[in-house]
Amino acid sequence: MAPKKVLLKVIILGDSGVGKTSLMNRYVNQKFSNQYKATIGADFLTKEIQVDERLVTMQIWDTAGQERFQSLGVAFYRGADSCVLVFDVNVAKTFENLDSWREEFLLQAGPRDPEAFPFVVLGNKVDLDARIVSQKRALSWCQSKNNIPFFETSAKDNINIEQAFEVIARNALAQERVEDIYLPDTVDLSDQKDKQSAQNCAAC
Repeated sequence: MAPKKVLLKVIILGDSGVGKTSLMNRYVNQKFSNQYKATIGADFLTKEIQVDERLVTMQIWDTAGQERFQSLGVAFYRGADSCVLVFDVNVAKTFENLDSWREEFLLQAGPRDPEAFPFVVLGNKVDLDARIVSQKRALSWCQSKNNIPFFETSAKDNINIEQAFEVIARNALAQERVEDIYLPDTVDLSDQKDKQSAQNCAAC
């Protein structure tokens, strides 16, 4: 029996420069670049994975961390099945801003059950030697927010990336609304287009 197909929309949020794009590229493309380029608006990549009996297509949205793009949030957050909050363990402010990112997401996305919504927190750039935010402090924050799973990651050294995204997928799948998101069998639109253009030509 073919596995059931599921589409999961995952949003990555956090301050500019914490490594959101690098994390997504490392997970989806197994690549890392040292060149920093700020994300404009939002971008997404997809990756297919198998979780137990389900074939999961993860649609991962990488959003801009700059204030001026936050008004775009509502369009991107709607329909999200999971939200990844990212901070840089070497920059305290990026950790302190997690509260506002989380609140903003819940406000804009309006999930049915905000308390149970599956967040995951990533403390990124552990490969650098300038840590300011301790693991204990980050864990304490996550526990105070309904025990959000927490991973320390490095997109550069590929630390905990696969593990984190597996938990992201599993926790999203555990939500009841997964029943609503099975993908229908795909329809070949090229066929339809050919028929349409044939009809148009017949009419000319």
